[in-house]
Amino acid sequence: MQDVTIHITDREGKKHSVLAPTDMAMNLMEVVRSYELAPEGTIGVCGGMAMCASCQCYVKSNHELNPMEDDEDAMLAEAFNVKDNSRLSCQIPITEVLNDLEVELAPEV
Repeated sequence: MQDVTIHITDREGKKHSVLAPTDMAMNLMEVVRSYELAPEGTIGVCGGMAMCASCQCYVKSNHELNPMEDDEDAMLAEAFNVKDNSRLSCQIPITEVLNDLEVELAPEV
C-alpha cells in the first residue's frame, strides 16, 4: 500500500479525508501542513521535534499507534487542552496501520 486515508477534523470543525504516503517517512504533522489544514505558522512550530505541542491532536479512532516517547509525554504534560487521547502529530509516523485513522486538531493556544 502506497497511501493511507486519514480523516482529520481541522480547528474550525471541518472534516477532511486525505491521502498520506507511507513511503516518504512523513509524520502526521507534515501531512496536515502539506494539505494546509492549519494556518501557516500555527502547527509544527518547532519543526517536529516534540518541543512545542503546536501540533497536538486528539486520536478519535482505536488505531494502535507507536508508543509515546518520554519527550512527547513531557511536552504534553505542559501543554494546554490536553485530553486522554492527546498525541503530538509530529510523533506519529505515517505507516500502513494508520489507514482510516481519525484525528482532530487541538485548539490553537
